[in-house]
Amino acid sequence: MRLSIYDSKATEEVFAWSFFGLTSFEWTLFEWFIVSSFTLQLVGVFIFTYEHHHFSITSIFSKYSNWIQKLGLFIGAAGFSIFVLAWLNIINSNHTLFLWLSMGLMAVGILVNTYGLYGGHTKGIKNNYVWFNSLSSRGLLGWVAGIVLTVFYIQLYWLSDSMEGLVRLFDPLAYLITGEKSSKWFVYGVVYTFLILFLGIKFIVKHRHNRYQIIRTISVIFFQVVFAFSLPYILEAFNDYQGYFGKDLKNVWPLNYYAASPGQLNAMANPANNSADIVGVSGTFYFVWSLILFLVVTPVLTYYVGKRWYCSWVCGCGGLAETAGDSFRQLSSKKLVSWKIERWVIHSVMVFVLAMTVASLWPYFSGKEYELSFFTITKSGYFYSVTFLLLISAVGGYLLYRKRKHPLLLVGSVILVVIAAALSYGYFGGAKDIFVISSKSIKKVYGFLIGAAFAGVIGVGFYPLLGNRVWCRFGCPMAGYMGIFQRFKSRFRITTNGAQCISCGNCSTYCEQGIDVRAYAQKGENIVRASCVGCGICSSVCPRGVLKLENGPEEGRFDSNPLIVTKEGVKLNM
Repeated sequence: MRLSIYDSKATEEVFAWSFFGLTSFEWTLFEWFIVSSFTLQLVGVFIFTYEHHHFSITSIFSKYSNWIQKLGLFIGAAGFSIFVLAWLNIINSNHTLFLWLSMGLMAVGILVNTYGLYGGHTKGIKNNYVWFNSLSSRGLLGWVAGIVLTVFYIQLYWLSDSMEGLVRLFDPLAYLITGEKSSKWFVYGVVYTFLILFLGIKFIVKHRHNRYQIIRTISVIFFQVVFAFSLPYILEAFNDYQGYFGKDLKNVWPLNYYAASPGQLNAMANPANNSADIVGVSGTFYFVWSLILFLVVTPVLTYYVGKRWYCSWVCGCGGLAETAGDSFRQLSSKKLVSWKIERWVIHSVMVFVLAMTVASLWPYFSGKEYELSFFTITKSGYFYSVTFLLLISAVGGYLLYRKRKHPLLLVGSVILVVIAAALSYGYFGGAKDIFVISSKSIKKVYGFLIGAAFAGVIGVGFYPLLGNRVWCRFGCPMAGYMGIFQRFKSRFRITTNGAQCISCGNCSTYCEQGIDVRAYAQKGENIVRASCVGCGICSSVCPRGVLKLENGPEEGRFDSNPLIVTKEGVKLNM
């Protein structure tokens, strides 16, 4: 067994393990740690969410589904079976045939099942039997799906050698698009885009009565297919880039935490990526655009329309959650304790990614001048610009604190000042590791805990167990960043007409962010929550038209109701 999980030269014992009885590979101490830790997490989720009447092997699908739905399910299952056989390394030849057969059958199966489910029915929300379906009610099928997804993500990040058969299955498509053989990330990109595209079509048909949902879903499909998948490959085909840097124009820091890594910065600054004969987009453009997107575009758009412009219209994580995760949105916890955990965790991740980025870039910029095509960033330039942004943000947070009296703003301002002080220590004291701990170690820990374990394994693997927005609600630093603007400095709100509310609870049930929407509607209060992604489902499922997504003046966002309903009674809002 490996003596150190980080030392590749350490002695190790060979432990033969058969993955599903088919693939042999060596398991190290680190790999055992990965598998056992996520197994314990699944056990914890089971204990936390277990309800006997939901954990059933039976499903009402056969009783209430028509023959078209069953045909679609059968066709899709046949295609998925081919996918699984390749995943288990059983299919080792005729990859072109099996790939197109698998993808084609799954696509046709989804479309046929969608027609059987919604065709011939009147327009309107059809969330029938979601709490009686073993898959969507955290039953046995839901747990099987959750475990399979978790295994897939564990393999993707840490045990990719065991999925070599699946990677090779996609070789024909990879050669067609890139001219090179497939990789695990190519497979992931294709599957990710496939799910958003075809399950997005299903979502559009389901919500065909709602113009907002149709346009929003078309938007996330467009940004995933064009910006996240197709455009990067097109740009790479135009030029022989020296070094890799991400070319997804919408993938912004801090969600894309590696965008500010030394490796990507080196690739952006490489003269071969900024020469005059480049047909595609240069590294300089991507560097400047990433700064503008984070510092200007994001705050401005969030001020005018809330964080929904990104989380529900552009982001790939949100796109997968809204399409592939639509069947699980009702599983989000509405408990008060979940709200408290949410605020602690997401703001901790924000502090973590900010400190990690500042710490990891300081040794890079303090060791040399960073030259792009038309400007240079020096050690002093980096220090003064970052310190200025930190301090001006701290001052802004403090001024908002004096106005809103919210402790989060004061705590955030203090943290920003502390990070600025640490950077000053590095600049004036000559230290490379401004937080004492090695900056590389901080980055490794963040990449493992947040970038892989949280965003990947838990964020998607736990869809059938904890709902479709686990990552967006509890961990995404980009959502947290926009959430601060949405909560304290934005025109967006969800207005309520409390007089029309019948307390049916549909809005709260289907809120993927776990907001108790009904509580606001009953009191006639505007919903101004940092976590709201503006998906509009609460408004769509309301039978009385109580809820409306609006952009209006900042005045009156919080106190629009002349009456305040509390435990002590009804009071005038004066």
